[in-house]
Amino acid sequence: MTEPVKRYSVPARFLHWIVAAFVFVAWPAGAIIKFVKEDVKLTFYMVHESLGFLILWLMLARLVVRLFVKPPPHLPMPALQRGVADTVHWSLYAALIIQPILGFLATNAWGFPFSLFGQWPIWSPIGKEPGIAPLLSSAHLVLGWTILVLFVAHFGGVLYHHVIRRDETLERML
Repeated sequence: MTEPVKRYSVPARFLHWIVAAFVFVAWPAGAIIKFVKEDVKLTFYMVHESLGFLILWLMLARLVVRLFVKPPPHLPMPALQRGVADTVHWSLYAALIIQPILGFLATNAWGFPFSLFGQWPIWSPIGKEPGIAPLLSSAHLVLGWTILVLFVAHFGGVLYHHVIRRDETLERML
């Protein structure tokens, strides 16, 4: 009889997949905003910014869960592979926390107050700051592409483990 799969906790799995779903909507919405017609552009901004704001709080919740609920041990793998996996994992955590903060601050620095889904105004520590707005927007853009690269690395690792190694890596998060 085989031993059952040691899975991540229910909160860890739930938060992982809800963040993934939100990123799969927020990232492409942000990437195409400059190409959409003016009559829907504000809707794209609202969805992109609101999901980004929720991603920030969900990632902070993920961090709390990660710190207080021990994840299952790594499956056996070479030390270099484990190091790459940990680096990608923690880089995604950092990027998905920093990215919404940069976007939020950039929005406000350009002089646009933020309201969650257009309904609930969110206070910002900065107001209109045209001197730093381009810097914040550029950092947000670069980090957005970095998140895509990290996602591709993460997904590539999942495929490698599931298709080639045929181990339980994917099942642990399902």
